[in-house]
Amino acid sequence: MKNVITSFSIVIILLASCSPATEKKGSKVDSVKVTAKEISTPDPVKDVAEIAEIPGDFSTLVPIDVLNNKSTDVYEKYGLEFSGNCYSCDLASLSITKEKIIWTNVCDEKDTFEIKDFSFTNEKNKTILKTSERTYILTQIDKAPVYELSVEGKKLELKNKRLSKYFTTKKALPLFAEHDCGGFEG
Repeated sequence: MKNVITSFSIVIILLASCSPATEKKGSKVDSVKVTAKEISTPDPVKDVAEIAEIPGDFSTLVPIDVLNNKSTDVYEKYGLEFSGNCYSCDLASLSITKEKIIWTNVCDEKDTFEIKDFSFTNEKNKTILKTSERTYILTQIDKAPVYELSVEGKKLELKNKRLSKYFTTKKALPLFAEHDCGGFEG
């Protein structure tokens, strides 16, 4: 008889642990955990961390131009602008770090213009740099990477440093069909 009672007790304990009342208790606990998790990791904190970083490749941006607007291959569509880089040497390369923006003549690395007082934010595929006189917006228009520069505000006048509309990273430049001055002795 003791064996029957013991077996019956075990069956009752097993049934009780699987009852709907136990499941409701468990789901209440889970919902509390989810709510606590949502509160402990707010999305705005992630956005602030993303805003605080300038892409590492922005330390060496090289001016490029549209060479073949009919091409669907980005490496053939864009390339080194021959005149500004090889002949007249009047284009500006761009370097952006947390401390400064530097415009440098492509043919004379000593010919620079620096901006130290600026703020920056990132919004999806855009990096926005703001000074007291103007706003620079670098938009990544292709994964190659190709960036389009737009400048809003007071006109930026630089001696021997013409701003290009498009840039790529120094690292990616060799991938483009036209990426150097060739044998030009200019």
